[in-house]
Amino acid sequence: MARLPRFILPGYPQHVIQRGNSNQPILHDEEDYWFLWNKLHEATLKFQCDIHAYVLMPNHFHLILTPWEKQGIGRLMQYAGRYYVQHVNTRYKRSGTLWEGRYRATLFDPQAYLLSASRYVESNAVRAGLVSSPAEYDWSSYAANALGAEDELVTPHAIYKQLGRSQKARRDAYRKLYEQPLDGNLIQSLRDSTNKAWVLGDQRFCDSIEGKLNRRALPRQRGGDRRSNTYVGAATPEQATHAPSQGSVVAN
Repeated sequence: MARLPRFILPGYPQHVIQRGNSNQPILHDEEDYWFLWNKLHEATLKFQCDIHAYVLMPNHFHLILTPWEKQGIGRLMQYAGRYYVQHVNTRYKRSGTLWEGRYRATLFDPQAYLLSASRYVESNAVRAGLVSSPAEYDWSSYAANALGAEDELVTPHAIYKQLGRSQKARRDAYRKLYEQPLDGNLIQSLRDSTNKAWVLGDQRFCDSIEGKLNRRALPRQRGGDRRSNTYVGAATPEQATHAPSQGSVVAN
């Protein structure tokens, strides 16, 4: 069966994840992390994408990014992925598959999910048990978004800028968000939508995306009255019940 085209609209953010094959390590030491970081940075400039949040984990990485051209995300992932595989194969004298397969992604409503999705990404190392707080992990955007550290890979989103009038006010407000844990249903919705490649947002947002791309933004429901409130509720990503498969403790 032919693969459906991805949901891509310039100016709309996406959550992207790329995993190592069979959840095997892809990043081994600081040199590897810096190499991948640099290739991602080069790719944002070459292919007109803004990265708002990220985390580089031992066996996968997450990005929250906005493309400004239709093919931007695909070209960014291909560029960074190809050069990183060459780096790994040369450095470790290996061959064969490094990545799990195609990257996974979901286009989402920034008003509803941008800040939560960024927190989800930046908290990855905490959920994996590698650190006790996101500030302790060197390879994420938390230091830039919450502490004001210089990170050329990070471009603040307009939603982030609305947190305050000054950079300090925005950082303070962003850190304050971390005082409350992420909602479990939100985490599951983000994971499900990313793994299944559906749009993440309420019915109005998904209808808007369908109108722009002329294709279904959510999976077709089986049975029931498609115009009923019950159907509308069941069609939202928040009601998804299928959990993605989990690998090692660092694959979140």
